[in-house]
Amino acid sequence: MGDPSEKKRRRAEDDTSKSKKKKSEGAGAAMEFSITKVHTPQVSPPVVAVTPGFLLRDKHAFDVYEKVPPQANKRRKSGGIPQAPEMALHSSTHVSIDYTARETEQMLNHYLAIVDPKTKEIEIISAKKMMVRHKVRAQQEERKEPGEESAAQTNYERRTALGEEFGTRKAKKALKSVADNAIMASTDNLGQAENTMLQNVKEVFAKSATKEELQAAVDQVRPVPKGNYNAEHIQDVYIPREIIGSEILNAVPVMDWQEAVRNNEAVNVPSRFVAHRIARVAANKEDKERLQVLRYLLWVIILWVTTGKGRERGTKTIAKRDKLRELLSPAPEVVIENIRRKFSDNGVMRKEHMELLMTHCCVFASIIDNFEVNINDLREDLKLEQKQLAQYFMEVGARVKQSKAGGVMKHIAKLQLPLVFPRIRSGARR
Repeated sequence: MGDPSEKKRRRAEDDTSKSKKKKSEGAGAAMEFSITKVHTPQVSPPVVAVTPGFLLRDKHAFDVYEKVPPQANKRRKSGGIPQAPEMALHSSTHVSIDYTARETEQMLNHYLAIVDPKTKEIEIISAKKMMVRHKVRAQQEERKEPGEESAAQTNYERRTALGEEFGTRKAKKALKSVADNAIMASTDNLGQAENTMLQNVKEVFAKSATKEELQAAVDQVRPVPKGNYNAEHIQDVYIPREIIGSEILNAVPVMDWQEAVRNNEAVNVPSRFVAHRIARVAANKEDKERLQVLRYLLWVIILWVTTGKGRERGTKTIAKRDKLRELLSPAPEVVIENIRRKFSDNGVMRKEHMELLMTHCCVFASIIDNFEVNINDLREDLKLEQKQLAQYFMEVGARVKQSKAGGVMKHIAKLQLPLVFPRIRSGARR
């Protein structure tokens, strides 16, 4: 075997061979430059601007706005470099476009290099990088010749805007009267079609209902029991035989309750309000009607507490007929159907049915307690908030007041003439 060094022996250079690459002779030689100064301008520095999405072809004069940061001129205790002022540019020299430039990348320092090829020196100048945005101005309907008249109109509009925003009441009233007079004056120049339209609008407003008429319409559709609101005595406003019906009220049995009270026997009922009043109401033999109202109220409360969640949102379903007979026993069939039809639609209770049931309970409770009732027991039976039940009492014309006795807060709903119903809320007076 031969020597391995002979295999890697380099070829002898031939002076006659020429390289394919040509040597550059002075034309592309690198030039040496030296940085002489780094300027931080005392006035507004140069700007490196980018215009994303559009081209800024024309030359526009920009106004410079600077915001000096607080305590910029004071020497800092830490000895750090003071914060540079924020700068913004704005130009409105274009016919219909405004240009605004704002700083970007404020945490980075940008510089421009000015190269002098003769002296081979470079000056570094601090610059700001900004992004230019454009916005089209709203075109005026009538463009006048540039002069004092257009400038005065613009200044007037500015003063008017400032007066409406920051002026006193007297100043705002004066501006409003000026605007109203301008509108009325402009109607003289309207055509026949515009005048006809304005006349029709005036007629519509003249025929619109007054506040009293609207209140009367609301009172008619309010979900409350039928009442005689022109009665001279409070006992004649809500009459049980007109609300429930004479036939239905006569069918309500009360003999078992009267015998139990006469024999000092306890009567178990699933209602705090009814349980606390059976003995007092049943003891009066001559007032059988009030005891019948009390038992009718018991069955209405049982109907309410045994309802379930309906299929539709905000609805409830009452028990089936067989289950309802068991729950309302010993109520006659005619009474069960009366309650079922009055407070549901085919077994479904909607919002109007629920409100009607609550207002009926409020009226029945007022009749039983001589038109002045402590609503705490009824609130527990109906499972309502204090504010909700008080609102239902106010819907039937009662006044709700609070009283504290023995450390216990009581809410008393009193029904007296004249009845006070909730009024229509009107907007704030301007």
